[in-house]
Amino acid sequence: MVHLLLAIIYLSFISLGLPDALLGAAWPNMYLELNTSISYAGIIFMIISVGTVISSLLSDRLLRILGTGKMTAISVAATAIAIFGISISDSFLMLCLWAIPYGLGAGCVDAGLNNYVAVHYSSTHMSWLHCMWGLGATIGPYVMGYMLSGGYHWTGGYRIIGVFQVVITIVLFFTLPLWEKEASKNKESILAPLSLKEVLKIPGVKELMLTFFCYCAIEQTTGLWASSYLVLHKGIDSNTAASFASMFFIGITVGRAINGFLSLKLNDTQLIRLGQVIIAIGIIALVLPWGNSISLAGFIMIGLGCAPIYPCVIHSIPNIFGAERSQAIIGVQMASAYVGNILMPPLFGWIAENISIRLFPVYLIMILMLMVAMYKRMLSKQNKL
Repeated sequence: MVHLLLAIIYLSFISLGLPDALLGAAWPNMYLELNTSISYAGIIFMIISVGTVISSLLSDRLLRILGTGKMTAISVAATAIAIFGISISDSFLMLCLWAIPYGLGAGCVDAGLNNYVAVHYSSTHMSWLHCMWGLGATIGPYVMGYMLSGGYHWTGGYRIIGVFQVVITIVLFFTLPLWEKEASKNKESILAPLSLKEVLKIPGVKELMLTFFCYCAIEQTTGLWASSYLVLHKGIDSNTAASFASMFFIGITVGRAINGFLSLKLNDTQLIRLGQVIIAIGIIALVLPWGNSISLAGFIMIGLGCAPIYPCVIHSIPNIFGAERSQAIIGVQMASAYVGNILMPPLFGWIAENISIRLFPVYLIMILMLMVAMYKRMLSKQNKL
């Protein structure tokens, strides 16, 4: 039963990743058809992220009322409805409206499942769990690229992913008794939570928040703007660009699979620093004038570099700050990540429209430099204690 429940959790995280990269892959086609600005993709993404922040902050209360199983099933159902809504949208306003339930659903799944796995399973599963998210995020743009290259409309890609989400929702509702059985066997004592002010007073937490802010800014900006950068700056057709952009998520997925083996030899700090170096190499590759293949390799390298950072940062928190404070710190950390999601992709959208989309690699490298500096400073503060 335990192994079946774990498989369902993995399936749920695949569902979380499936729609994440669809907007970036389809936007070069969508913004022209909807007669809107290229930068407006950032607005949609901001709405989704605001919904994610709100539902993440409410997830603890919802978990107490519904339990992890019901909350996950309802949340995935909300994303399925939102995806079908996007597929019938004929205006930018409708896209914005359907982005609201999508963000609310995604935030609950993300916060709830990360917490459940952290409490009930070993740290090894954390890396594989996020690998499953990468698998979903890879499948999404591949499906969209296949539909576009086959002459189909972008709405078809959204409908296919919507069907996947409905199937996963049905599975989750039928397996609710498994969650309830596990909940009855695991009655954890809940410690009094730390306030935000108390968490921020812990040495190194502010630097940790900026580290995660920067990581998520790189990941989400790359996922959202990769296709547009290739189309508008490199001159690649939109269908090919959508497939190229999926290579970024393939890099994340493969990288997290490899990370499971590397973690046997390297610690979290070493893996995080290795990831930062690989991201830098990938960004440099984007500006090299050696053809489309180098750009493709660049996005794969950025994905490979991103792979270990997210799960390793989460996994390292109990060791660095203490297990008794890790839950409160992870909550604040996730909030900072979503703020990065909200602010940084739209900011680049403004830069792309008002200055030049060719600044995409410059934008990424500046965020990476800040991430490296903040992570180093966080470790330095903790080592002094």
